[in-house]
Amino acid sequence: MSKPTEDKLWGGRFTGKLDPLMEAYNESLSLDKAFYAQDIAGSIAWARANKAVGILTANELREIERGLQKVQNEWENNLFNIKPGIDEDIHTANERRLGEVIDQAMPGTANAGKAIAGKLHTGRSRNDQIATDLRLWVRKELLGIEKDLTSLLQVIVSRAETEINIMMPGYTHLQRAQPVRWSHWLLSYGFFFAADFKRLKNVIKDLNYCPLGSGALSGNVFGVDRKAIGEELGFEGLCWNSMNAVSDRDFLLATMSWGSMFMGHVSRIAMDLCIYSSQESGFVKLADAYSTGSSLMPQKKNPDALELLRGKSGQMHGLLSGFTSTMNSLPSCYNKDMQEGTSAILSTTTLLTTSIKILTGVLSTLSVSPTNMLKALEPSMLATELADYLVKKGVPFRETHHISGRVVALAEEKGKGMDELSIAEFQGVDGRFGDDVKGCFDYEAAVEKRTAKGGTAKRSVREQIAVMKVLLETGEMPAWGVEG
Repeated sequence: MSKPTEDKLWGGRFTGKLDPLMEAYNESLSLDKAFYAQDIAGSIAWARANKAVGILTANELREIERGLQKVQNEWENNLFNIKPGIDEDIHTANERRLGEVIDQAMPGTANAGKAIAGKLHTGRSRNDQIATDLRLWVRKELLGIEKDLTSLLQVIVSRAETEINIMMPGYTHLQRAQPVRWSHWLLSYGFFFAADFKRLKNVIKDLNYCPLGSGALSGNVFGVDRKAIGEELGFEGLCWNSMNAVSDRDFLLATMSWGSMFMGHVSRIAMDLCIYSSQESGFVKLADAYSTGSSLMPQKKNPDALELLRGKSGQMHGLLSGFTSTMNSLPSCYNKDMQEGTSAILSTTTLLTTSIKILTGVLSTLSVSPTNMLKALEPSMLATELADYLVKKGVPFRETHHISGRVVALAEEKGKGMDELSIAEFQGVDGRFGDDVKGCFDYEAAVEKRTAKGGTAKRSVREQIAVMKVLLETGEMPAWGVEG
């Protein structure tokens, strides 16, 4: 009979070696080494729980804690020596190296370190171990993303506050619609990102439950204190069913789903800014730090940062779709398919972190052309003002809408702006237009009429800024506004 594969955590059952191709296909250390600190933190908490129930002695616990600290230092300083073919994943690698470190500190006691390190895994499975590592690591990454998202919102609020006097065309269907404040446009995306901010907090809260102590699927036979383990690791509570705990990757899907929605919002603001930065619009100009040129055309300044943000949104949607398909129809408990979640979540957090920082950089450095924005306003954008003018005279809006449309058609027919029509021409459309009708063609006045909450008047925009500031200070958005 062949010698068992003793270098594997699962080797006792097997007598043959893995096909080298299968060895490479199966390994995950190239990816899950990112979780080294979380794996070590979980192992220390687990060792302390095992010491509390008599599995480990006080001396063994000290050696494990000391050894794991050294292992962590090696990872942090790029000194960890990975052994291909042996270190299958982060759990195997850390346990193998822990045994070596303890051996080095206990000369003359052959394999004592390996024996102590081997006791660490008592009652624990890689199933609950990786579930724990993932939750700890994703929590850390999302807290970082939350901080980056806060910075993005602060930039939007700051620009909205200082550039509140700038007016621009508002668009629907990519057609000029009504005049709005530049600040109002900024905040329209600010509130998309504010909603993302609130949802992110819920994603973090929902994943923060401890699966460690669930074993492979059926729980722990040694009576470890799972509450103590969870509290040490900063969890808010327990995963209450051991089969569910080892098979749950909903928190990864929730993170990717959040990322997909967030990047959808990013793609939309990126698209707007691509249009606004075009020579046809000239509303904004990107800083050189976020633009590139053409290899053929020297005059080109391309908004590559914005285009890449749009493109990355598609990648994020693909990550969610891919891992959703992986998890679909899996049988209960742990299955190796779930290992694919590691690659997906690593790509997700990298994409989100860099995208938020790039967008923050773009928004904090772009320059605005109030002159070009004002030039893009045209009298036809005030057609609704004509309708509202007649509403105030008691004419039903459905009728005033039709009348205003006839004025638009008349101006087009005569080849001049609506504001250039004579009073007689207005009254030729409808006799209820008075001598004061030309007052409708004032962009500032039109904007300042939108004083209802959420509108584009200065007063309304300032309240939106105040609401956003409350969110950033407290984490909660005022439901009905801010008094004063």
